[in-house]
Amino acid sequence: MHLTIALNSKILRAPRTGIGNYVVELAQELQQNPGLRMQYFSGFDWHGKLATGAMPGYSRCAGAAKRFLPSAYALRRIVEQQCFNLGIRRIRPDVYHEPSLWPLEFDGPTVMTIHDLTHLHYPQTQPADRLQEIERRLPSALTRSSRILVVSEFIGQEVRRHFGLSDKKVVVAPSGCSDVFHPREEHQLSASLQKLGLHYRGFILSVGTLEPRKNLLLTLKAHARLSPAARARFPLLVVGMAGWRTDELTGVLSQAVNSGYVRLAGYLDQQDLAAVTAAARVMVFPSLYEGFGLPVLEAMASGTPVITSSGSSMEEVAAGAGTYVDPQDEVGLTEKIRQLLEDDGVWTASRTAGLERSHEFSWAKSAAITADVYRQASES
Repeated sequence: MHLTIALNSKILRAPRTGIGNYVVELAQELQQNPGLRMQYFSGFDWHGKLATGAMPGYSRCAGAAKRFLPSAYALRRIVEQQCFNLGIRRIRPDVYHEPSLWPLEFDGPTVMTIHDLTHLHYPQTQPADRLQEIERRLPSALTRSSRILVVSEFIGQEVRRHFGLSDKKVVVAPSGCSDVFHPREEHQLSASLQKLGLHYRGFILSVGTLEPRKNLLLTLKAHARLSPAARARFPLLVVGMAGWRTDELTGVLSQAVNSGYVRLAGYLDQQDLAAVTAAARVMVFPSLYEGFGLPVLEAMASGTPVITSSGSSMEEVAAGAGTYVDPQDEVGLTEKIRQLLEDDGVWTASRTAGLERSHEFSWAKSAAITADVYRQASES
C-alpha cells in the first residue's frame, strides 16, 4: 500500500533547533520508505524534496512582524492555510503530519507530534501571543488528530493524563540522533576549536536556546562557584540562539563573559555543534523541563559525559549513563561538575555508559514507528 504524506516543514524557515532537527532527520528516513510518497509544505508552497536550509533573515523578519503587527500569528495562520489548501487539492495526501502543536485544517486523517507541554508547566516562560495561540488551538487539534506521536514515554504519560487520551491514540516514537554526532580525536577538531579559542576536553559545554526553561542561570552560577584555577582551565562555552524573556539572563551572562571564564558562541550549525560537543570535557544540561532533551543524546553519542536534570524525560533518555542533579540545586551542580573535571575514572565510566546508551536510539527506529502510525491513521 502506497501512501502520500503531507508533512508541514515550515519550521525549517528558521535556523534549526529541536523541532527543526526532528523534521529533517525524520523526513530523511521516511524518504527511504518505498511505501511512502513524501510532500513538504514550507508555509508558502509545496515541494517533493525537503529544503533544509533556513530562509535568509527569517528570524529578523519574524521578530519585526510580531512587534509591528498586533495579530501577527493570526494573520500568518490565514495566509498559511490558504497556501496549504491550494497544494492539498493538487497533491491529495492520504495523511497530514503536523510536527507542532497547531495543525492546519485538513479534511483527512491528521497525525501530530507533541514534543512537550511547556505551556502547561511553565507558561511564564512563553511569549503571551504564542501561549494564547496554543491554548486556543491545541484542544481542537487533539480531537481532530487520528494519532498523536510523542518523543518519550515521559511526555506520553503527561499527554494521556492531562487530556484524557487513550493509549491507542498516543504512540511513543523516541527521537534519534544524527550521524554527525560521534566521538572524534583531537586532531579532527583543532580547526573548529581554534576559532573559539578552546582546547580539546578543556571546556564545559552548555547547549540550548537562551530562554528561562533551559535554566542557564543555574549553570552560570554553578560554574562561578568553581575555583578561579578550575574556571580558567575549563571555561564554560554557551551555545544557543537568543530566545525570549531573557532580561534577567542577559545581565548575568554579560558579567560572566566579561569575567573571561565564559564564552558565548551563539547559534552554531550542526557541523560546528557536533564538533564542540565531541570536544567538551562535560556537557551541562539542567533544563527545567523537556519532552526529550536531544542535546543529552547528542552528547552521549559524541562520547561526552552529561550532567542533566533528575525526574524528567532526560532521565529516561540517559538512563544509567547520566549524572543527575536537582535543577534548582546550585551547590549540587557545582559538585557534579567538579567530580567529572577531577576524577578521570568517573569521567571514563560515564563516557563509556553514554556511548552504549546512545546506540539504543536511532532515527530509523523512529521513522519505522511513524510510518506504521501513518498506516493506522489512513485506515481509521
